[in-house]
Amino acid sequence: MNALLYALLAVGALFNGLGAVALLRFPDVYTRIHGATKCTTFGSIFSIGAVVLYGFLQGDGAGGTLAVHALIALVFLLLTNPTGSHALARGAYRGGIKPAQAVVDHMEKGKR
Repeated sequence: MNALLYALLAVGALFNGLGAVALLRFPDVYTRIHGATKCTTFGSIFSIGAVVLYGFLQGDGAGGTLAVHALIALVFLLLTNPTGSHALARGAYRGGIKPAQAVVDHMEKGKR
């Protein structure tokens, strides 16, 4: 079971590292937000999955409490991470930041 814990943590660290690379390599704010949000969300899922598995393997009352708290944190993360990235992208768009290499902006006609 320890191998599974280490594998989950490694995959979580890999996704979080890819999110950092996305911030450095992508050309504009929209693709950076997208890459970082997707990668850190998946990375957090795997990392919290390792915490939940560890909590259930521990077997006593404290391990179950740890697992429940980690699952609650995961639910809030899954709700707030995409919402926050949407708010950032919308703010960037309303601030006049254009996507890099955009050919046609269909939202330009009916500014909201």
